[in-house]
Amino acid sequence: MTVSPIPVLHMITRLIVGGAQENTLFTAGLVDKNQYQVEILSGSQAGSEGSLIEEGRANGITITLLPELVRQVNPFLDSIALWKMVRYIRGRKFKIVHTHSSKAGILGRIAAKFAGVPSILHTVHGWSFHDHMHPVSRYVYILLERFCARFTDALIVVTNRDQKKGLEAGIGKPSQYHLIRSAIPLEEFNPAHSNRDMIRQQLGLPIHAPVLGTVGRFSTQKNPLEWVKVAKIVSQEVSECRFLMVGDGPLRPQVESLLVEIGLKDKTILTGIRRDIPQMMSAMDVFLLTSRWEGLPRVIPQAMSMGLPVVATSVDGSTEVIEDGANGFLCPSGDVNCLAERCLEILRSVELRQAFSQAGREAALRNFDLSQMISQIDALYNELLFRSHASTG
Repeated sequence: MTVSPIPVLHMITRLIVGGAQENTLFTAGLVDKNQYQVEILSGSQAGSEGSLIEEGRANGITITLLPELVRQVNPFLDSIALWKMVRYIRGRKFKIVHTHSSKAGILGRIAAKFAGVPSILHTVHGWSFHDHMHPVSRYVYILLERFCARFTDALIVVTNRDQKKGLEAGIGKPSQYHLIRSAIPLEEFNPAHSNRDMIRQQLGLPIHAPVLGTVGRFSTQKNPLEWVKVAKIVSQEVSECRFLMVGDGPLRPQVESLLVEIGLKDKTILTGIRRDIPQMMSAMDVFLLTSRWEGLPRVIPQAMSMGLPVVATSVDGSTEVIEDGANGFLCPSGDVNCLAERCLEILRSVELRQAFSQAGREAALRNFDLSQMISQIDALYNELLFRSHASTG
């Protein structure tokens, strides 16, 4: 007897270029198609960060857009989005609804509950609340997460710290939490597969100059203005150093203005959005991330897998990937001098670069294998389905 695949719906607020979105596409695209029939429901907003919608569709993933699902709080559109979600879920009789990101995570789980979905789960790619929010907004998001946790069968966290933060905020019970790292396609992030000199020539970077680089959205969270301030200090000490910033976002005009103001415009390459991240990383000597808050920044294991020494702010999931002084360096968020000193320390020491390169690559290979992530998600789906069958008799 032929068994039909189990219908699964992933819901996410925006399919922009970002870690949570890439994780969602990998999960939707790589689970066993004989066992699961997977779709994605997403808002249609994109922006300067770039869109992954067409890339997902090109990889055979069914993606339906819901224009009313927007990132901003909008009671009118949110109500319409919720109503449409319920109708969509009921019409396709999904057995599993798996949500991602804050807005889709809240509305999507409420819709799944109204629609009577047997198994509801949510991946926390960093909580919807953080210390840089207005206290009232933060409290409202915590209340909403507490409410949704009551009918969420499983909460996937990508870091232990997110589980700790969630429980401290009164969200769910320990038994609901499952640690599944947000993994990467390790075979793509292999330094042996990139031609460093050719990439540097294409980007206009000197072949032998030291290069400090980063990859990420130009947003408040990623703090690119602080990155530029670190670059200024590094440039004052190592005048031949060049700087490579891969990505785009709402703060790009401010970044460009600051580069001109401090005299680094001619030493800095802004590539805009690139999907050939391994090649971009191959042009770098040190990777610097200046985030103010994070879930688990996938660019860190990506950089480590490429053999890049990493300097990052000691926020959230970054501290679970980097062992300070063993496979990279950590500094407090906002401490520009510390970040610059650590970058300079690596740039000046071939031995330190080699040690961090080897230790970082080993850590990435050990903890961020994509096939392991898919296997863990598959096992969790099966566990939830077994539970739902058992509860219905």
